[in-house]
Amino acid sequence: MTTKEIADKLVDMCRKGKVEEAKEQLFAEDIISIEPVEGLLPKETKGMDAIRKKAELFISMVENFYGDIISEPIVAGDYFSVTWQSDIQMKGEARKINTELCVYKTNDGKITSEQFFY
Repeated sequence: MTTKEIADKLVDMCRKGKVEEAKEQLFAEDIISIEPVEGLLPKETKGMDAIRKKAELFISMVENFYGDIISEPIVAGDYFSVTWQSDIQMKGEARKINTELCVYKTNDGKITSEQFFY
């Protein structure tokens, strides 16, 4: 798959609520995920097993989820980015809109890294 095909597939699956399925299909086994700061989630996560645990941790912190808005991807070479807005209520917090920029790198038909800015 090309970077554009990967980007389009990721966006399509995530818009359909198939975020974890998209990761299983599109992420490389040795993927690296980078958060902007160390906090409730680790700053850097390496490998699919750790990515799965990170997703479980995040889901465990969510009280209510009301929906997402995911932009069309912007592709440049082996990279693509999307903006992602989540209408969410974390446990013990008020409902809010989280907005982030997600940047992905691809290689050999898989996503090899993701980095989030928020």
